[in-house]
Amino acid sequence: MPGRTLPTLTQAEVESHNSAKTCYVTVGTNVYDVTDFIDSHPGGAELILDYAGKDIAAILKDEDSHAHSDAAYEVLDESLVGFLVTQKLAPSTQDQVNTGDTQINEKVTPTIHPRTGMSCEEDLSKDTDLSQDYKTHKFLDLNRPLLMQVWYGGFSKEFYLEQVHRPRHYKGGASAPLFGNFLEPLSLTPWWMIPMLWLPAVAYGTYLAAPGFDRYGTLAVSWLSGLLTWTLLEYILHRFLFHLDHYLPDNRVGITLHFLLHGVHHYLPMDKYRLVMPPTLFLILATPFWKLAHAIFSFNWHLGTAVYCGGIFGYVMYDMTHYFLHHQNLPLWYKGLKKYHLAHHFLDYELGFGVTSAFWDRVFNTELPTAGKTK
Repeated sequence: MPGRTLPTLTQAEVESHNSAKTCYVTVGTNVYDVTDFIDSHPGGAELILDYAGKDIAAILKDEDSHAHSDAAYEVLDESLVGFLVTQKLAPSTQDQVNTGDTQINEKVTPTIHPRTGMSCEEDLSKDTDLSQDYKTHKFLDLNRPLLMQVWYGGFSKEFYLEQVHRPRHYKGGASAPLFGNFLEPLSLTPWWMIPMLWLPAVAYGTYLAAPGFDRYGTLAVSWLSGLLTWTLLEYILHRFLFHLDHYLPDNRVGITLHFLLHGVHHYLPMDKYRLVMPPTLFLILATPFWKLAHAIFSFNWHLGTAVYCGGIFGYVMYDMTHYFLHHQNLPLWYKGLKKYHLAHHFLDYELGFGVTSAFWDRVFNTELPTAGKTK
């Protein structure tokens, strides 16, 4: 068997795969998906299902119960999907696990998060075995366009949210196909396009707003108030729009919209062309806020424009920060912010909604523990 990166699973995760639809067994620390073998098992399907989610080392060696040929072990070898985290392995930082013809060095820690299957930010950049991932989780085939798979997949809300928050990494960081047609380029946005498009617009809007102010100081205060407002808006949008998981409609329309808006980012968090907001989507989301700003400041168009421009500048800084947190080496202060944000992906996606700052997380009690506390 070729060496490859495989996930670690808790005992509870293995035991949850205990039916004919998804059947896991273990031999020591090796975890096998034998779902496809159930109907063809010479000893009958019921015997496998009796051991679904359990260790089969003893029954394999028990010739009085059922003798097993070399072919049975070959089937197991081809069905390896991961490794079991046990109390015996947890204290160790490096273990070698035998897998037939090869040895796979597997770093094991006791802090693997059961919902994401990851323990540290480095796990986010480990290439996913595409065919094995699809076979194991029965979710999306990363070799094919993703959007139509989500639309036609028939996934329940519970299953979709469980899977979309288990990060994958596509072929060295390239972009997995989303549309698979002429719309594909619209979903891919390099980070530099954000300042190139929107900073000139911010400058021009500020220029238009300036004649409405007697002093530049008043203009600056108005502009900065928009920037500060953005920091709260960033938190609100991330928490209550991008992560409206509990209120997501349990139908394919809601699930597909969720995937397009933010789910694809949690599914493939290191995709560098889907880290910043596509210009088309930004225009759709920004237009209501333009109208809101001028509704609030209906008595002064110039004031509304200045506040709005400050907010858009905040958005530009947010999108650039988001990209750099995922893909760049940063100064010391930003390294702490980088660890904080990446923990939102690998540790707990229901906390840590601030991207440019953790300030509002502290205010609203959604702050993540630091990376140092999680290891």
